Amino acid sequence: MQRIGGASAALQTAANTSHAEDIRAERRKEKRKRIERRLCCLRKKRYKLTIKYIRIYTSSMSRSPGRKQENHKISRELFVLTYGALVAQLCKEYEKDEDVNACLDRMGYSIGIRLIDDFLARSAVKKCRSYSETADMIAQVAFKMYLGVTPSVSCNSVTGNEFSLILDKNPLVDFVEELPAERASLCYCNLLCGVIRGALEMVHLAAEVSFLQDRLKGDAVTEIGITFLRKPEDRRHRRNK
Repeated sequence: MQRIGGASAALQTAANTSHAEDIRAERRKEKRKRIERRLCCLRKKRYKLTIKYIRIYTSSMSRSPGRKQENHKISRELFVLTYGALVAQLCKEYEKDEDVNACLDRMGYSIGIRLIDDFLARSAVKKCRSYSETADMIAQVAFKMYLGVTPSVSCNSVTGNEFSLILDKNPLVDFVEELPAERASLCYCNLLCGVIRGALEMVHLAAEVSFLQDRLKGDAVTEIGITFLRKPEDRRHRRNK
């Protein structure tokens, strides 16, 4: 009987120990979840602050004529460094280049849909009558206003809805020499594609925007492709119906 009682007590002790370990494991799991939630909130706040700064910078670029050149240079360098830090952080958080590219595109899109109001108010441009005029406006006015460069424009299709913006100099990569070997598919400046796409969408122009060439990947120039998805003739035809 004593043996049975001792075995029963041992089993009870083992059960209690196992239960206590389960409770501790559950508490550790809950603690990890709380930490992950806090980190997620901090990341979201950091992204929002970064995007807010980029918006402030791009808006201030359109007001630059009255500013000192030295202050303008410092502001631009700070913007480029901030963007680089953002891309570096995204690379730490995402293993796949495609995920980083998609995240940069989404961020750019959210900037573009807001930046268009500033652009229209400060540029005082007239309504474009064709895709060609729109592409020229993006290159000669928008890029000059916000990045201080003027890409050349070329039409890539007989239908007149595919264009390339070719940049001999890209300010966003001033402090980047080359991409790491393990990040060969990264579109470092994919934020620009999102900005263009978002801005065009706000003036009712659906478009696909992507990098066709990139100097960071060994190409001779940086080339951004813009494909407008709806033709003006199609829209007029629908209205007439």
